[in-house]
Amino acid sequence: MASVRPPPLRDTDDFLLCSARFAVPDVRDLDRWNNRIINNLLYYQSNYFLSVLCFLLIVGYFQPFQLFVGAVVVTLLFLGFVWAAENQAPIRRFRRNHPSICVLAILLASYLFITVLGGVAVFLFGIAFPILMVLVHASVRLRSLKNKLENKLESIGLKRTPMGLLLEALGQEQEAGS
Repeated sequence: MASVRPPPLRDTDDFLLCSARFAVPDVRDLDRWNNRIINNLLYYQSNYFLSVLCFLLIVGYFQPFQLFVGAVVVTLLFLGFVWAAENQAPIRRFRRNHPSICVLAILLASYLFITVLGGVAVFLFGIAFPILMVLVHASVRLRSLKNKLENKLESIGLKRTPMGLLLEALGQEQEAGS
C-alpha cells in the first residue's frame, strides 16, 4: 500500500474541452468498450476522483448525515463483496467474468439498504450520479495518440494507483493500454 501513488491531474483541455474527442462506443464489441473504459479510468483517475469529491462535498453540505449513512452502506457492501470474492471461488469467477453486473449489484444492494434507512435522494445524487458520470465519460472519451503513448509508458505505474487497485478489486486485472 505504501507504493500506491496517484497519477497527475490531467488538464481540463484534455479532459473535457477543445482537444477532447468523444464518440459513442460500439456496444456490439464489449471487449473493446470495456478496454476503453478501463484505460480512461486509469488515465483520468485523478480527474474522476476530484469530480466525485466535488459532488460529495456539495451533497454533504446539504445532507451530511444521509451522505455519511450512504457512504458507510456502500463501503461496507463493497468491502463485503471483495471479501466474499477473495474467499469464494464461484464469486471470484463471476466477478472476473461479469464486472459490470457486480458493480450494478453493489449499487442496487446499497440502494435497497439506503431505502430502508432513508436518504434515497442523497444516494442517487451523492453516490450513484457521480459514478454514472465517470462511467459515461470513460465510455465516450476517445484517446488521442499522445495520450495512448503516455499511457503505454505509464501502464506499469498506473496499476499501483488507487484506481488500479479498485479495478483489481473488481476483477479487472488486464493490462492498461492494450
